[in-house]
Amino acid sequence: MTERTARGPYQNGIRRRREIIETASRIFATYGYMGGSLRQIAAEVGVTPAALTRHFDSKEGLLAAVLDNWDAEVDAMGSTGSRGLKYFTHLTDTIVHNRANRGLIELFLTLSAESSNAHHPAREFIRTRYGRVVRQAADRLREARDASEVRWMDDDEIEQQVRALYAFMDGVQLQWLIDPDVDSVAVFSRTLAMIFKDWTGHDEVPVGSAVGVAHA
Repeated sequence: MTERTARGPYQNGIRRRREIIETASRIFATYGYMGGSLRQIAAEVGVTPAALTRHFDSKEGLLAAVLDNWDAEVDAMGSTGSRGLKYFTHLTDTIVHNRANRGLIELFLTLSAESSNAHHPAREFIRTRYGRVVRQAADRLREARDASEVRWMDDDEIEQQVRALYAFMDGVQLQWLIDPDVDSVAVFSRTLAMIFKDWTGHDEVPVGSAVGVAHA
């Protein structure tokens, strides 16, 4: 077998695996992990359930691949390179991005709600993800505090502020998923501006902020 002929089936396998992950992401986002079945995913892809399990040995294995893919997509557009207060000025960009890529936030919020069940296979991933986001944001807010970009807060208040901010961010996006007429960008932008005013003591939004960004 030549290298060229060997490459064909290999590339086809990669494409098929990607198609399965994308289809599973849509189905899990719409019906949840508990409601979406391997049979339904296989039917949408156009393969048999047996063929699907040649790529993923179980439904949990497929979910793990879906979550890894989601994690990579979200991190690729994150604001992890910014430091201090500027880190938070990019959060509205995330809302804008999620409006254009509904499946990303729908998948995360659907699985987050399901993961309140202690036996849900995504529970540890969701807990770890939230923990990482909170730690990272708290580190950035501590940097802002230490650089006198914001008022003094002790570490407990910093964690509380970060958790409240991300709880609101998830909540307004959930409202938009339920009712697309909700202007999640405007609502979040105004609230973020009020949070900045509380943190900094003035009305000016930090340079580089996406607050007030236009969206379709």
